[in-house]
Amino acid sequence: MKNRMTDLLGVEYPIIQAPMGWIARAQLASAVSNAGGLGIIETSSGELDEVRAEIIKMRQLTDKPFGVNIAQAFVRDPGVVDFVVDQGIKFVTTSAGDPNKYCGPLKAAGLTVFHVVPTLAGALKAIDAGVDGLVVEGGEGGGFKNPKDVALMVLLPLIRSKVDVPIVAAGGIVCGRTMAAAFALGAEAVQMGTRMVSAAESPVHHNWKDAIINAKETDTLFLNRHGPGPALRALRTERTTKLDIEPTDNIMAEMRGVLDLYFGGDMEAAVALSGQVAGRIDSVKPAKQIIDEVMDEFYAVMNDLRRDYL
Repeated sequence: MKNRMTDLLGVEYPIIQAPMGWIARAQLASAVSNAGGLGIIETSSGELDEVRAEIIKMRQLTDKPFGVNIAQAFVRDPGVVDFVVDQGIKFVTTSAGDPNKYCGPLKAAGLTVFHVVPTLAGALKAIDAGVDGLVVEGGEGGGFKNPKDVALMVLLPLIRSKVDVPIVAAGGIVCGRTMAAAFALGAEAVQMGTRMVSAAESPVHHNWKDAIINAKETDTLFLNRHGPGPALRALRTERTTKLDIEPTDNIMAEMRGVLDLYFGGDMEAAVALSGQVAGRIDSVKPAKQIIDEVMDEFYAVMNDLRRDYL
C-alpha cells in the first residue's frame, strides 16, 4: 500500500499503535513495527529513564521504523525535546497540550510531528503551529478525552474539509471495515489502542485482556465529563460504575493503583482505560495477525464497494 502516510513513515501499512502509558513499550511496539505498522513508545508514564531503556530495547527487537509520543500533560521535563532528539527518533506525536509548545523545536531538529486533536478548533490550532499531520481522535476511543466528546464519524470529515495535511483516524478502529470507513471519511492512516491492549504481545495482565474480550459494546463509561481534571473512557467495572453515579473531585487519584491493575490483574485497583471497540474484540491475537487481518479485510471491503457501487 502506498499513500502519503506510508511514504512519510516508511512503513508497509498505515496502521499505528496508540501510545498507552506503561503498555506502549518495546515488547508491543516492536511487534507492531515488525508486522509492517508503526509502533509507538509512550512517555505518558513520565518514567523517562525507563522509556530510554525501552527505546534501546526497541532497536534490538526491530530494524523497522517506530515513533515516540510526547504526552504533554504528563511529561513536564523541559528537556523532553532533547531527550527525543538524542534517541534518534524521526516521528513524534504530541498530545494533551498546546501544539505550539514542542512543534517548533521538534521540526527544527528534523522530526516529523503529528498532534492529537479532539476538535476542529484544536486541529486548526495545530495546523497554525506547523504540524505535519494530525491524529484525529473520536470520543469513542479509550483513555483521557476532551469532555466535549465528538464521535469520529462527525469529527473526521469535518476536520478533513478544513485541512489538507495527512490525518490518522483514532477511536473505534479495530478491523479492516472500520479502517475503510475511516479512509472514506478522509483519513490516510489509522491508530488502534484497545485492539493492541488485547494483543498477545501486550504486557498487561490477562485479566484485563479477558475483560476486553468479554465486554459488550455498552461496557465502557465516559467519566468525569464535568471535571475537575480530564474526562476519560474506561471499561465498566464496580469502581467505574460507582464513579459514574458518584463523580469524584480527583479523577487522577483513581489511577494510583494503575500498575496493580495493568500488571497485577486487579481490575478494581484503578480505572481500566478502554474504548468502545472492546465490544467487538473476541480473542487475543498476535500483532502480526491483527494487522494482516485488518489489511486483508480493508482490501476486500474496498473491492466490494467498488464492485457493488461503481
